[in-house]
Amino acid sequence: MLYLKTLIIVVQLLSALGVIGLVLLQHGKGADMGAAFGSGASGSLFGATGSANFLSRTTAILAAVFFATTLALTYIGAYHSKPSAGVLGGAPAAAPVVASTAPAASAPANASAAVAASAASAPGQDVPK
Repeated sequence: MLYLKTLIIVVQLLSALGVIGLVLLQHGKGADMGAAFGSGASGSLFGATGSANFLSRTTAILAAVFFATTLALTYIGAYHSKPSAGVLGGAPAAAPVVASTAPAASAPANASAAVAASAASAPGQDVPK
């Protein structure tokens, strides 16, 4: 699972860097920053408008890869394996409950004394309202 998580992180990092680079290479509305790298030439490999379509499609693909890897990392991070029950395959046995053998004399004899003791120890009882 660790190798898969590392691979997804590497793919996410590469796609993020690719999206950043491709966005910087694309034509802007005002100053044609992409023309500085020769993408404005009509005799280029992709033609007059082919480079803009290629860059926008590649950016969209890399953005989709980034989105998918982000969802995969979220799913892997939220996944918690259930503890195994061991060789037997059943639920783990609960600890046995031991009955208290303390004598009842340790309890307050008077019920009003018990209420008064619990009221005195409760926080905020001595604060006037």
